Amino acid sequence: MNKSQFLDKLQRERDKFELLLNRVGFTRTMTIKGVSGNWSIKDIIAHIWAYEQYIADRLNEIKQGDVYYPCKKYNALDAFIDEFGYPDFGSPLLDDDEANAWVYEKYKNVALDDIVAQEIQAYALIVSMVELMPDYLIKEHNVLERVANNTYHHYHEYTKAIKTWLKKYTAKNKKS
Repeated sequence: MNKSQFLDKLQRERDKFELLLNRVGFTRTMTIKGVSGNWSIKDIIAHIWAYEQYIADRLNEIKQGDVYYPCKKYNALDAFIDEFGYPDFGSPLLDDDEANAWVYEKYKNVALDDIVAQEIQAYALIVSMVELMPDYLIKEHNVLERVANNTYHHYHEYTKAIKTWLKKYTAKNKKS
């Protein structure tokens, strides 16, 4: 898949995810727990934001010629979190559950509007970085696969949970 085809696919997948979120509506419904485990849709968006911001920052490093090294010491991990505001998802010191729990705790009290705005900004940054990145860097750094793993693969994962929850939520509220 070339860059243009990838960007088309990325936007199609994004559009589908946004349509689903629009079905829910940006209301209090977004903060009801239990959509995916104990997470609300807002929590899912925060989770997606963290991974999108992570890959956007790695793309910026590639563009600048910087080299990203996953944190291998806990003091480096703490410094990474302080600098970026999310865990080093590539670090062998953190498993997915620990990293996800950190994101949840950090952003659970942040307003929905702020989370959504940050996520939209991270997504836009990813798109612009991929558009501007030369093909040789995309290939050399496996950019398309890395972006897919941190964007629309997450959309797919949480779409199922959101649809299932939305069906139950809608049915429950029709009875009320």
